[in-house]
Amino acid sequence: MSPLALRPNLARHGASLVLGLLLLLIGVQPAAASLLHLEGPVPAELGVHAGSLAPCPGPAHCSRRDWPAADPAAALEGLLPAVLNLEGITVVETGGGYLHATATSRLFGFVDDLELYPDQEHQTLQARSASRLGDSDLGVNAGRLDSLQRALQPA
Repeated sequence: MSPLALRPNLARHGASLVLGLLLLLIGVQPAAASLLHLEGPVPAELGVHAGSLAPCPGPAHCSRRDWPAADPAAALEGLLPAVLNLEGITVVETGGGYLHATATSRLFGFVDDLELYPDQEHQTLQARSASRLGDSDLGVNAGRLDSLQRALQPA
């Protein structure tokens, strides 16, 4: 077979390969579709310490909020559907008035930790979202908390 005769087959198979990769990225769950899985170590500061989630070491890859709530436990329970609808979310721990989930980015598989804690004493729902790796999250963690805050607002 001549090299010119191979070109249509190569183009057809190349297009099939590109289409297959696009379907893989679009059609499956985000964690499974990531090209890489850049998870990083589980941060030691996760969890509730002295009645509070950890502060952010800096705003470049972490966002922390305290949302007023007359009943913080009910606010957390009401927010759970919105958490489960976040892209790439996996609930790691829930119970005892604390929620820890991870959000895995679709393309590279970066893992962020999302924490929610109903602070009954101060009538707030504490929220923290932080990237495990990198110097900047390009606003992803702040955007995640903005989305959850909108879900808290009454319709």
